[in-house]
Amino acid sequence: MSLLWHRGSALSDQRVADALAEAAVSSVVSGMTVGLGAGATAARGVRALAERVRENKLEIKCVAASEATEVIARELGLEILEFALVEELDLLIDGADEVDRNLNVMKGSRGAMTRERMLAWTCRHTIFMVGEHKVSDQIGAKCSLAVAVMAFGLASIRAALRDLGLNGVCRREMNGDLFVTDNGNLILDLSLRGDENLQQLGAALNDIPGVVDHGLFLSEADEILIETERGAVERLAREDEPAN
Repeated sequence: MSLLWHRGSALSDQRVADALAEAAVSSVVSGMTVGLGAGATAARGVRALAERVRENKLEIKCVAASEATEVIARELGLEILEFALVEELDLLIDGADEVDRNLNVMKGSRGAMTRERMLAWTCRHTIFMVGEHKVSDQIGAKCSLAVAVMAFGLASIRAALRDLGLNGVCRREMNGDLFVTDNGNLILDLSLRGDENLQQLGAALNDIPGVVDHGLFLSEADEILIETERGAVERLAREDEPAN
């Protein structure tokens, strides 16, 4: 663990707000294929990446985890590839709903965790960005667990989840319509106690037919960058790596 970017008196508010994203994209060089996650924090990474590409005249390609992220990336001039044609990514830049200091990550507030996990699975190095308020002793203490399910088996899936002691609701849009992911799935938001055996829970969810994916990212994070209240960026790494 080490401290990277710090607040400076000469920095503007916008610069401070971008420090986390700048840290996440600092290792990007020409020739890389970069995965872009979904959500507001990931969008900060997209903007910082586009700026780095322009300033350093880098030649990179990107893959987006969501349609919304793809729109932002294209507007900023980043070249987007279809993931169906990509075998491997060099770097994934993503946000998270919650993390702990064992590098467990909770995803799913944007409903894109299936695509995000696929990007992470093919990636050589993954970086997740969060604010300090999203750090818990164990993920699940501060936010619900999102589970993507096929609508075809909704009732039976919910019954299986109840057998695991998991209760929750179908996510809805602001207008009351059911939330549907980019892949056409529904999302169940489940309440956790915060003391579950995460490995066992993840395995149990994976065994339920019709569960497409869930928000437990227990081995995907190589690096987590945490933006502290005082403006520093704290780095957690799965292995001891030199700070940038």
